Amino acid sequence: MLRQRNIVADMTDSMPGGLHRWIGLGHSSADWITPSRVTAWHAALDHTGDPPRDGDIAPLGFHWTLAPALARESELGPDGHPRRGTFLPPIPLPRRLWAGSRVSFHRPLYVGQRVERQSTIVAIDEKRGKSSPLVFVTVRHCYGREAGDVAIEEEQDLVYREMPTTSEGTREPTAVGDGSDGAAWTRTIHPTETLLFRYSALTFNGHRIHYDRRYATSVEGYPGLVVHGPLIATMLLDLMQTHVPGKNIGRFRFKALRPTFDTSDFALCGTPADDDGHVRLWSTDNHAVRAVEADAWTRE
Repeated sequence: MLRQRNIVADMTDSMPGGLHRWIGLGHSSADWITPSRVTAWHAALDHTGDPPRDGDIAPLGFHWTLAPALARESELGPDGHPRRGTFLPPIPLPRRLWAGSRVSFHRPLYVGQRVERQSTIVAIDEKRGKSSPLVFVTVRHCYGREAGDVAIEEEQDLVYREMPTTSEGTREPTAVGDGSDGAAWTRTIHPTETLLFRYSALTFNGHRIHYDRRYATSVEGYPGLVVHGPLIATMLLDLMQTHVPGKNIGRFRFKALRPTFDTSDFALCGTPADDDGHVRLWSTDNHAVRAVEADAWTRE
């Protein structure tokens, strides 16, 4: 068996300060929550209701569309992401995925509001996967009207890994589960190409695994287009708000366990876990196995 290389140690040895010199690096940006962008959000997610107006509360999850990296076309890497080495560290592993987030909703954002985002890299850690090394980068984002004013606080985990081997990329899972078992609420999602493309457009996400089928299947070895993690998380927030109306969500966290593709329908599931405002949420993948797990807590 080949010895797995220590990516963090290798980078530490080859660069002044190595990867760890990125810890503490900060970046600030700003954006506007306009009625037209919120209208596009609701249209992409097939929401009904009156058109948004200035002063309305922005929908939960909309902060994931704000202040994206606006790299020029010539500044993109082969996967469609901005090239590494500016804010995010230049980790020498080709595949990058959003592994999960922990979000605190301190107070709402509003339509018509200008939002400042302060971003800081707070951790870089290497872990051992089954067949290759994994590097996790944790980024803290704070959203508010100005620096120091925090309406939403999030810690986001990004994971970097090797490309799969040919056999790994083409292997279909053999397990078929019953991931919706125990759910009090369920909703079936049909992940169309247009849904994935429109969500990529809303978030200005150029990652090709979400809209370029040839790249997703031939280069990264997936069986189809990959459904965005934050899109599934947003749908889980919607599911909770549908079944627990009138409650303010104070905290939310989600973790991606396995990818979900546009090759078949998948399910959103949820159930109240206890009496302290805690709700358990999850999604299944294309084989009815749990794909994303989430928790949410309401506040008065």
